[in-house]
This record gives sequence, C-alpha cells and structure tokens, in this order.
Amino acid sequence: MTPIRRREFIKASGTAAAIAPFTTTAKAAANPPNIVFILADDMGYGDVSYLNPDSKIPTPNIDKIAREGTYFSDAHSPSSICTPTRYGIHTGRYCWRTRITNSVTWGYSRHLIEPHRLTVASLLKQVGYNTGCFGKWHMGMDMMTRDGAGLQAPDKEVDRRAFRADIDWNAKIENGPLDVGFDEFYGISASLDMYPYIWIDGDRFVGECTTEQDLLFNTRDAMPADHGKNMGPSHADFVAEDVQGEITNKTVEFINKQSADKPFFACMALAAPHIPIVPSKAYQGLSQLGPYGDFCIQVDDDVGRILSALEQKGVADSTLIVFTSDNGCAPYIGVDEMNRLGHYPSYLFRGYKADIYEGGNRIPFLARWPQAISPGSRSDEIICLTDLLATTAAITGRTLPQNAGEDSYNILSALLGQPSAQPIREATIAQSATGGFSVRQGRWKLELIPSSGGYYRLSPDQVKTQGLPPVQLFDLEADIKESKNIQGDHPEVVAHLTGLLNKYRREGRST
Repeated sequence: MTPIRRREFIKASGTAAAIAPFTTTAKAAANPPNIVFILADDMGYGDVSYLNPDSKIPTPNIDKIAREGTYFSDAHSPSSICTPTRYGIHTGRYCWRTRITNSVTWGYSRHLIEPHRLTVASLLKQVGYNTGCFGKWHMGMDMMTRDGAGLQAPDKEVDRRAFRADIDWNAKIENGPLDVGFDEFYGISASLDMYPYIWIDGDRFVGECTTEQDLLFNTRDAMPADHGKNMGPSHADFVAEDVQGEITNKTVEFINKQSADKPFFACMALAAPHIPIVPSKAYQGLSQLGPYGDFCIQVDDDVGRILSALEQKGVADSTLIVFTSDNGCAPYIGVDEMNRLGHYPSYLFRGYKADIYEGGNRIPFLARWPQAISPGSRSDEIICLTDLLATTAAITGRTLPQNAGEDSYNILSALLGQPSAQPIREATIAQSATGGFSVRQGRWKLELIPSSGGYYRLSPDQVKTQGLPPVQLFDLEADIKESKNIQGDHPEVVAHLTGLLNKYRREGRST
C-alpha cells in the first residue's frame, strides 16, 4: 500500500484510534477467526529474509506469512527487553505503569499481571474461544514454599536473578497463565537462562527439581569463565536443546484437538533465539552464521510446522496468524562477526536489544488471514505490540472497558489494508532496559536519555566528558539510522513530545 504521509504533529482527538468500517468489524465478529500469535525471543528485524534481502538466514516459512498476507514496516515493541513487552502484549498496557519500571521479572518473581485485569486471553475466552499458551511466560507467577507460606521476600528481592526459595514442587501455582484467561499452559516460568529449569503444565510443575544446572551462557562451545556461578534448581530430565521443539509440539497438539464449533487462540511464546543458543541436534551446523543462525532456522521450521498444522486441520483460511518478536537481537551473541559475514540482525537500524534506538524495539510483524488480508500487502502504519488487545476486541465485536487496554489501539483497518485519514496511534512510547523513554510521533523520535540505555550505554562520566545533551531527537524520515541528534535545532518538538509523555503518565492511559 502507498505509505500514508503523516503530519509532524497530530492533535489529540476524542477517539485516537481509527476504527475499521462497521461492516468489516461486524463480519469478523459474526465469524471470528482463530488466532495464532507467535512471539520469537530476541529475533531481529534483519533476521527475517522477507524483510532483509541481504539476510544470511533463510526463513521461508516466516516469509510465507507475509507473502500470503501482510507485514508492517514500522512495528514496535513497547520495550527493548522481554518482560515489559510481554506484559504489554497481554494487557494492552505499558509495563512502566506496574512495579517493573525497568529490567525484567525472573524465574521466581511474583505475578505481574493483576488478577482483575482484562487480557487478550480473558477477552477471547469471554466470547467463546478456547485459549492456550505454550512456551516462555516471564511475567511472574506465585509459587508455594515448603512451609506453606509462599514467597514472602519483598518484590525487590524476588525480582532478581540470584533469588532462591525452598519451593514446594508439588503445590499449585497461583496467579499464572490459567488465572488470566488461558485454558491451557505448558511452558517455563521465565527465560531459558533463568532457573528453575522445569516444565509447568497448567498450574503444576511437571515433577520436581532434584538437581542443578547453569544455562546462563551464549553457546555450549563458548562457556564463560564463571560458568557454574548461576547454578539453579533443575529437573533431572530438563534439556535446553529440547525446549524449542517441545513448545512447538504442544502448540501443534492444541491446534489438532480443536473442534470446528469453537474458535481458538494459541499464544506460542518461543524461547529462541534467546540465550542459551541451543538448537536441536538436527539443526546444528545448518547456517553459515553458527549456532545463532541454526537456532533461527529452527524457529522458522517450527513456524512451518504451525502452518502445516493449520492446513491439515483445514482452518488455514479462517485463522489470523501473526509472527513477531519481543525486541531486537541481543548484541552479545556475536553480532560483530555476523556483520563481517554480511548479516545485520538489526537491518538498517541502530542498536540492539536493550537499546532505546530502533534496533532495540523495531521488530518484525507479519500477519496472514486469507479470508480478510490481501496477499503480498504492506503497511507503513506505526504500531505497537500493545495494540493486540484492542484489535482482538474489534475483530470479535467487543468494546474495551475503560479500565483495560490503556495503551492499546485498534489496528484492524491497517491489517486489512484500509487507509485512514490520520495515523492510528497518536504517539508510541518505548523503553530501554534501564527504563529510559522514547516518544515516537510520525517522523520524530525523542529519546529522553543521553545514550543507548542498553548493555553498552555510556556512563555519566562519559556523557559528561563527551558533552552530550540529556536527550536525543531524530528525524527518522531523513535519518533512519539515528546518526544525528538534532534536539538543539527543534526545541518545540522536544517540548511537544515530552509533554505527550507527561500527559500519558499523568492520565494513566495513552488512548
């Protein structure tokens, strides 16, 4: 589609989201699609060959989604790290409105999604969907201790990697996926490099942790010098190389057992290609980029397995399938060597996972729904992963209550290729790993920190020595690589975008 020319400033209106025509929404609501949402973990925009013609990683199955559907060139995660993005996806709300204002939850963290909060899964369950989540949760859940008291440590202690507790592996887990709308869950509590290393089926651990292991490494053939420092509880049969395949197995099983009389929602939250980079044996050595490339090829094959399951079930045409990622590629997995080989995980964009720059939060977003989306289409609309809730509400003919989806916009019109008179989102907020904010509106992007806010951010002394201003402003139409900070030339833009962020924080919502 032809890119919509955006005004530099967008005046707020009573309804910020452009709503799809009633006939389209009503048609979808009368015959709602199945929804399969696939979330890769730390996969960069440039890792998808459909989006990056020079990618050294073949992704034919992911490409098939866009070739037979659409993709968004300007899609963003609300954070450049895991937990805040996942919270935003499920709740339609920026995570900085919770106790996690920066960083992430960990393996033992208490629940982050408030029990009363509407989620994508609970919304769909209300309208008759079967719902299942498979893979990495990473938003906290309440585990019981052997003394029956539960985790009593303060949040600041629970929300750290080194926290340990005397967990009762036979007790019920509270405030997990089953308590926020999912009928089924099979997965792990957090990232694959975070203990406890044990599967969870519904609200129960699958067995007990009777041994320990340390999965905090990039690859098994390049262990860090301090490997073993992060030993944590593990089930004796938990093997990292099996996790990706098992997530896919469970998702396929869920699809296969669905009946024709009810729609379904499957959230497939991958643990790849996040560290530890542990492709299954069948994929090892397939890529010229080493284990990372191998792991991405396995992700693509698993997407192919989902596509095949939908075809064999006879529901491919009536299913909306989305493939996306929670943030950009991690910089510490060997990106310099990949660059030398001609592969750029962040494509044209500056930065990586954890950064405030585009490489941290501009993500692949590809969608197919044969009954509604034109094949081979494209949207240049600025969207955010928080938009899933409002969009599923529109698809199913629901209206979100005032206390839900505070930062979620309905992007159904853009999915269906329908032009809108103005941009759907008034502005989009994203965060770095340290909690630094960016505000995007049209061509302008304001970053309210002096450097990346990521793993290789400048220290305060370095910022002072280099004489860097406290904020960065970029014109993405003229400078997509964010190479020239022009904050001094446009104080009115800095003031306007800062004012928008302050308004969103003050009012508790951005929609």
